Amino acid sequence: MALALYRRYRPATFAEVVGQEHVTDPLRTALSAGRVNHAYLFSGPRGCGKTSSARILARSLNCVQGPTPEPCGVCESCIALAPNGPGSLDVTEMDAASHNGVDDARELRDRAHFAPVSSRYRVFIIDEAHMVTTAAFNALLKVVEEPPEHLIFVFATTEPDKVLTTIRSRTHHYPFRLLPPSTLRGLLERICTEEGVTVEPAVYPLVVRAGGGSARDSLSVLDQLLAGAGPEGVTYAHAVGLLGVTDVAILDDVVDALGAQDGPAVFGAVDRLVEAGHDPRRFAADLLQRLRDLILVHAVPDAGERGMVDVPADELERMVDQAQRLGPAALARHAELVHTALTEMRGTTAPRLLLELVCARMLLPAASSADAAMIQRLEGVERRLAVGAPGPGGAGDEGGRFSRPSQRSDEEAPPRASELDATVVPPTDRPTATVASRDDPPRDAPARAERPAPPERPAPPARRETPAPAPEPTPEPEPAPAPAPTGAVDAAALRRVWPEVMNQVRERNKPTHALLQNATVTAVEGTTVTLGMPTPPLARQLSQPNRADHVAAALGVVLSGQWTVQAVHGAGGGDTGGARRPEPARQRPDPPRRPERPSPEAPARQGAGSPPAPPARRSAPPSDIPPPPEPPEDGDVTEDDMYAEAAADPGGTSGGARIDPEEAAMELLTSQLGARRVDGR
Repeated sequence: MALALYRRYRPATFAEVVGQEHVTDPLRTALSAGRVNHAYLFSGPRGCGKTSSARILARSLNCVQGPTPEPCGVCESCIALAPNGPGSLDVTEMDAASHNGVDDARELRDRAHFAPVSSRYRVFIIDEAHMVTTAAFNALLKVVEEPPEHLIFVFATTEPDKVLTTIRSRTHHYPFRLLPPSTLRGLLERICTEEGVTVEPAVYPLVVRAGGGSARDSLSVLDQLLAGAGPEGVTYAHAVGLLGVTDVAILDDVVDALGAQDGPAVFGAVDRLVEAGHDPRRFAADLLQRLRDLILVHAVPDAGERGMVDVPADELERMVDQAQRLGPAALARHAELVHTALTEMRGTTAPRLLLELVCARMLLPAASSADAAMIQRLEGVERRLAVGAPGPGGAGDEGGRFSRPSQRSDEEAPPRASELDATVVPPTDRPTATVASRDDPPRDAPARAERPAPPERPAPPARRETPAPAPEPTPEPEPAPAPAPTGAVDAAALRRVWPEVMNQVRERNKPTHALLQNATVTAVEGTTVTLGMPTPPLARQLSQPNRADHVAAALGVVLSGQWTVQAVHGAGGGDTGGARRPEPARQRPDPPRRPERPSPEAPARQGAGSPPAPPARRSAPPSDIPPPPEPPEDGDVTEDDMYAEAAADPGGTSGGARIDPEEAAMELLTSQLGARRVDGR
């Protein structure tokens, strides 16, 4: 029967221990100086050399030239404690997994007081020490704390935290580590050279990955490959089929298809993988490892030279090209999705379904609202703009919309503003009125053409003999604002994306989101956004820096750039301070006057049968005064017109003097009811 590789190539001295220099160097120094402790604790993952180092320590202590860091290898103790030696009566190795009770600890304690047979020290090596029960540790506590001069304990464990604290505090603790891939590959190549077997270079990364950094596990995998190797040695195809790993060709096909957004190629590779009998979980793990290598290759150009990525040279060149085509954002998002899928695949009954779902998520970044998906889409747009290619749904070169100015010909006419932006803002001297509820997002109000002001009507003559007031001069209309530059965000465009801004504000600050339920986008001037509020207190609340900053940050997320937000009362903005600019008052005709009632003395002056006298008629206005205009139709009168009319004619007298309500009431009481004031007036 052939001896296993991990037993045949077990180290015999500290110098032969690979990848644990942080442990072997201090131990060799202590042995050289004669500073030997009575108890040691070796901890670390499986297969990293804990038990082998414990045997080397016992061999170094009991050598005839020792304690020495370099055993002679010819004395009786060194021959007995060699890796393939028969063993020594003075070195006891106990498996704590099967001897962890109190009785075993008592037996060990009783044997500890006997002197060694032929060696300098009696060494007890307790493997898997974390399996010892608390009662057994308590039974060993006294002898570990104060052992005889000839007794040395060595505890080896993969879980040092489970060792009793009182025991761990009385030992010298040396933590072992997993071997780096470069160190492990050098060990494998040296062993294959000594064995005289030809191994393809692409096989070593597979063995290192299968071993997971453990020297014993990697040697076991290599031993399996060497056992089934033919005259040509260990080939890559043989290793892939035997280890069950994913072929690098399938990984390349999937990564290339993801970079080209080729869905049929991705799902075709998954189908070939499953039809060949491979485990979807293993494929997901291998794909995650490939994405990790691509991220390192993109971030560190010389990752191959540094040993961070262990792949052949031709494969490294292909990976560099794949990393450049995918980009860092896509690689990070794909790796995150595959990692999440690996977690979900544990214990699932349909691993292929989960694998296909994660492939669909990787192919459709637009279907996700996460930040990583948005960054991936922006990265794709920037890459297409950098190479001058149209977008996925855009036109070709004849469209002219996505071409840069430097790429356009001189004969090509510049695009018109209406072609680039469908939003046309009418040049009006007042903002468009917008009526929005608290629950519905603000909608764009239809643009309304400015109606010409009606002709100015002079005031009617006063009842008393007073000169008629001169008509007020018609206010000159303010010049229309200059149209926004092409591509700039205007109020109408901002209202279209306002629901997204509201969502961003709700995620940042809910009180500010509640205030914005009453806000209306009134004007956008450059990077300044004016919001109209129904009341002055609400406008002051929204104008506070802590509120306005949340809205400005939300605008930066949705529209990008730096924005300034100001809140005003009403629907206006700009220089008016938010107040609505009144229009010239719409003139109304005088309401019909009621006929005057006859006084109580009239029947006495008239005869009993005489007809009533006709009411006195008003004097006709002068002929040079034009007749009043026709009243407008009900459909033409808007809410803004009524507000403007009320502001221009507060008393409702169409330009006449305002009448005191108390005087008007006293006049009605005196003329209609014949009342008299008690004060005699």
